[in-house]
Amino acid sequence: MPSHDLQTPSAWVTRWTPLIRAGGAVLDVASGSGRHARFLAARGFQVTAVDRDETALAPLRSVRGVRVQVADLEAGAWPFPSEAFDGIVVVNYLHRPLFDSLLASLRPGGILIYETFMQGNERLGRPSNPAFLLRPGELLEVLRGAVAIVAFEQGRVETPRPAVIQRVCAVRAPAENVTIG
Repeated sequence: MPSHDLQTPSAWVTRWTPLIRAGGAVLDVASGSGRHARFLAARGFQVTAVDRDETALAPLRSVRGVRVQVADLEAGAWPFPSEAFDGIVVVNYLHRPLFDSLLASLRPGGILIYETFMQGNERLGRPSNPAFLLRPGELLEVLRGAVAIVAFEQGRVETPRPAVIQRVCAVRAPAENVTIG
């Protein structure tokens, strides 16, 4: 993977970050080396970077505005049961059982920015395992009724490398607009 991928934030994330409440709390899910955590912290957000790889997260401990949380999101309980975030960013990661926890952790008015691989990517490279590839329109299906979709795209991209992706930016309705049942 080119070093560009490790340092440059996703264009999708940079495009939609201005929708997140200024100075708000943002969760960077499966943060890895922290390209999005660094980008967000540099813009004044209070970022929680979570990943199971303690070594990858270690350099983030010295980044102002970033709190590091080592957790295996695929084993054990959700590490943020009582926290709410103004923004949640997920890039190049898919663990379907987390969708409910992500949505529950998004504050009313909060912004979800999600971008990952989908079916068709197996012809271009990794990931190729269907467990890590969204089905066409899957993000829209999962989010229906829980958030308002701001933007949605799916299909082949050429940068930063050829891939088949799906991405969404969505806002959780303010509390007064939420109806249960």
